[in-house]
Amino acid sequence: MPTRVFLTVDTELMWRHHVAGLDADTIVQRSLEPAGVGISWQLEQLAAHGLKACFFVDPMPALVYGLDPIKRVVGAILEAGQEVQLHLHPNWTGAHAGDRGATYGPFELIDYSLAEQVELISGAADMLAAAGAPDPIAFRSGSYSASDDTLAALAKLEFAYDSSHNGSEHPWPSAIGLEPRQIAPVVHRGVIEVPVTLIEDQKGHLRHFQICALSAAEMKAALDHAVREEHAAVTVVSHGFELANRAGTRPNAVHVRRFEALCRMLAERRGALETAHFADRPEMALGRGDAPLAPSMLRTRLRQAEQLWSNWVEERAA
Repeated sequence: MPTRVFLTVDTELMWRHHVAGLDADTIVQRSLEPAGVGISWQLEQLAAHGLKACFFVDPMPALVYGLDPIKRVVGAILEAGQEVQLHLHPNWTGAHAGDRGATYGPFELIDYSLAEQVELISGAADMLAAAGAPDPIAFRSGSYSASDDTLAALAKLEFAYDSSHNGSEHPWPSAIGLEPRQIAPVVHRGVIEVPVTLIEDQKGHLRHFQICALSAAEMKAALDHAVREEHAAVTVVSHGFELANRAGTRPNAVHVRRFEALCRMLAERRGALETAHFADRPEMALGRGDAPLAPSMLRTRLRQAEQLWSNWVEERAA
């Protein structure tokens, strides 16, 4: 059985642009289509390489800016043949347009009671469906903030999958009751938890598989490790805005190259690494002892040098 690859893109309006007091159209553009390397460009790259991806879309900003931006991005994703599942940043519940972030709800989903989480997730799912998405069956909490109560809420609402467990952010805000090094899918609290894939970049230190967090060399090593060890799944994280600088005004060439490299690597390894949609309910082994890639000082030092360039040059260039 091939290793399933969940190539996931968290898709949301960015709180920092709201706090900066930008107008609604600019917030939407810089969050979803920044600098020509946003959702549309990513969908084109996925299509060119024949890859499946899951876009976890957060409808909560519709409480402040209306549903139309969510409808547009959901429509574009579905038209491209990719899937939409549910993402949720609960702080939007208390926000107001134009107040530069002065008002907001609690940021972490784990700070809500079980009953409140059921209500929040149910309401968000209804909004996502109103934006044109199929009823979601998979969920990722904003900032990976989820607990066993979150999974209980998802089970109550008949979700099949969660993908919030991130051992590099454990025990806070990623507070699900699994071991930090758990990377294999496992049934937990009534749903299938599909953890974010990790590598051990330094002895005893975990780093998650995200475009802005790993170099292309680290991603290649992690993919090859998963194939060699016959892992059940690899779960990759990106964001709709992640390939641009933080201001959303210019591509971050380091991140763009990583995304392009990842697409090529997955296309080249498609026989052993099969990208999947959660809606496919793909067959995969559950509860295995898959372990993160062991550290390599050379890989880590090269990435750290690349990160310095990304942070000090790509992020600051006009």
